[in-house]
Amino acid sequence: MLQFADILATRGVERGLIGPREVERLWPRHLANCAVVAEEAHAELPLGSTVGDVGSGAGLPGLVWALVRPDLTVTLIEPLLRRATFLTEVVQELALGDRVTVVRSRAEDLDTQFQVVTARAVARLSQLAAWTLPLTQVGGWVIALKGAGAADEVTEASDVIARLGGQPARVVEFGAGVLASPTRTVLVHRASMGQVRRSG
Repeated sequence: MLQFADILATRGVERGLIGPREVERLWPRHLANCAVVAEEAHAELPLGSTVGDVGSGAGLPGLVWALVRPDLTVTLIEPLLRRATFLTEVVQELALGDRVTVVRSRAEDLDTQFQVVTARAVARLSQLAAWTLPLTQVGGWVIALKGAGAADEVTEASDVIARLGGQPARVVEFGAGVLASPTRTVLVHRASMGQVRRSG
């Protein structure tokens, strides 16, 4: 993790993946913020899970999860070329290529499914659910890392989640007692296929 932190604080800033002001709070706000979820969400992120990280950007949370949970197989899904290139370089540098894959694609263009799908700071939950639930296997989980407005987003997205086979979303905090500000997440269990996603 130290090596990844150093990459983010240097090349990540130089290439626009992390804002310069974020360097001093890289650990609490970004790295630890992601890590506590992988370390504590045992029921939703079982041993050996396949994970899709939608809109991976700088590799948050996907690369952090791969570093703290060597049992996970992670696919970093990123549509922008410069970000996908950065992620590919980092995966090679950290020698994670045996279990971390970078896919340059929009989430809605993928046909793959994962046991767990995650995203952080990508879109409001109503849109995010439409991207992530179709990628989630029945019986699997969407784990969305969210901010203070999580509860309002859950209410707003309830119809979309139900239509795509998700059970009612729960807002859960991870890292209490570890982080000054625990990581607020939205957890959605995909119980059925729901309505088939329309193409286009």
